Amino acid sequence: MTKLRDFTLRDVDVPDKINSIISLNPSITETLCLIGLENKLKGVSAFCRRPESVEKIKKIGSYSTYNENIINGINPDIIFTISGYQENLTKELMKKYQVFQFELPSTPYGILDMISRVGVVTGKISNAQNLARELQKYFVPYDSNKRAYLEIDLGGPVSFGSLSYITSTLNLHGISTPFDNNLKEWLEPDYEQVRKFDPELMIFEGKMYRGTSVEETIKRLKDTPLSNTSAFRKNNIFCTPGKLDFFAHHGPSFFTSVIPWLRHILEHEIN
Repeated sequence: MTKLRDFTLRDVDVPDKINSIISLNPSITETLCLIGLENKLKGVSAFCRRPESVEKIKKIGSYSTYNENIINGINPDIIFTISGYQENLTKELMKKYQVFQFELPSTPYGILDMISRVGVVTGKISNAQNLARELQKYFVPYDSNKRAYLEIDLGGPVSFGSLSYITSTLNLHGISTPFDNNLKEWLEPDYEQVRKFDPELMIFEGKMYRGTSVEETIKRLKDTPLSNTSAFRKNNIFCTPGKLDFFAHHGPSFFTSVIPWLRHILEHEIN
């Protein structure tokens, strides 16, 4: 056993050789698979969908719930969670199991750091560093000098403040948002405040497993203050592709999918 300090500042006894892992965070799950530990993954959350091969792994619960009988049947060496929205879940699991909590990234560089830390905890340091180095190539700060508004349906409209990796990523692409100076990770947006900010483009991400379309979004916004913005008038409204989390997913594919998509929008799609 090796004692490693997690984000809760607890010293966690981590086995020198891990044979059985449960990951209840999609980003950690994706990272584990890409550093060569998919065969050690014995349980994941219902929202772990990347890579596609994790579909066959037992589903333990959601972001905030778990099935104790399934966990006991697996008898994992360790369970991985993340800070922020999994705080309460982590506290519950800690009462019965060996749990290691990672920090929710607040910048794209924090995502790379998370990947490296997963490698340290699991003994796959070199694999994780190599992955982080490859992903870093996708991230080249870009000066677009644009105003934008980004919203994700997380059971209702949610936007993001200065403590979010999403806002940080936009800022590093030269994009300002209505909530750059709001000291929160996420918030319920005030559409009147967004209207006054007058974004030049707006990005929308639908609910997980459902997605959304530009047509559907325009219909929803036409009677709101957002219809009185430059983005709406110039039809600079963009919806993220697919039905899975996109900006909401802070795993390795954030670099390989999200950032290239954002760059394409900035360089080729704005009217």
